[in-house]
Amino acid sequence: MAIKVLSAGAVEIMLEQIGPEFETASGEKLAMEFATVGTMRKRLEAGEQADLVTISESAIRALDTPGFFVPGSIVNLGQSVTGIAVRAGAPKPDVSTVEAFHKALLAARRVAYVDPKGGGSSGIYLDGYFRKVGILDAVNQNAALQKQGHGVALAVASGEADIGMTFISELLAVPGLTVLGPLPPGIGNANMYTAAIPAASRQQAKAAAFLKALTDPAARSRWTAAGLEPAF
Repeated sequence: MAIKVLSAGAVEIMLEQIGPEFETASGEKLAMEFATVGTMRKRLEAGEQADLVTISESAIRALDTPGFFVPGSIVNLGQSVTGIAVRAGAPKPDVSTVEAFHKALLAARRVAYVDPKGGGSSGIYLDGYFRKVGILDAVNQNAALQKQGHGVALAVASGEADIGMTFISELLAVPGLTVLGPLPPGIGNANMYTAAIPAASRQQAKAAAFLKALTDPAARSRWTAAGLEPAF
């Protein structure tokens, strides 16, 4: 039976890298699914079973009621920040200040970010920020809202959108982009991603072995290169 992993998209790049290596070394099989934190949390709350969960720290904390996770199995993996990207070779707008960032968004033909209704952490943050500063309607007039961060990256790489915003780890996973950097100082957004083994898992030892592979100190540099600051 495959080890079932439910994961947020922000850490997909590392699970896709280390997963095949783990399968080769262990002889086990992984069944990994990726979606927004909100989607995965709802699936777990509805009773869906999994062997390993890798979602945001806040979502793990909300789910962590007595008997939900194996005691001692909750481990922080790494932190990613919301960043900005354009298509490789395209002009690089100035996004170094809040004012310049706003100007670049409003001047763009189309902008891409995660639809907050889908439960994506970066999309929820950006929607709230745009609403707070009074530019939500203007931004959304030219927005290409995506289901996940991966879709944001693809929209920019394909030329559908001029500028995109999602976690840097999701942007780096897609070729054909130039990552301009994180959101400008003063409005940065960071999220810690955390793993846990549900108590209902029938493959707890195997899930723990995969988690150990993910958090091997030898892999720290790979997490950093993928846009995630390791927490282990």
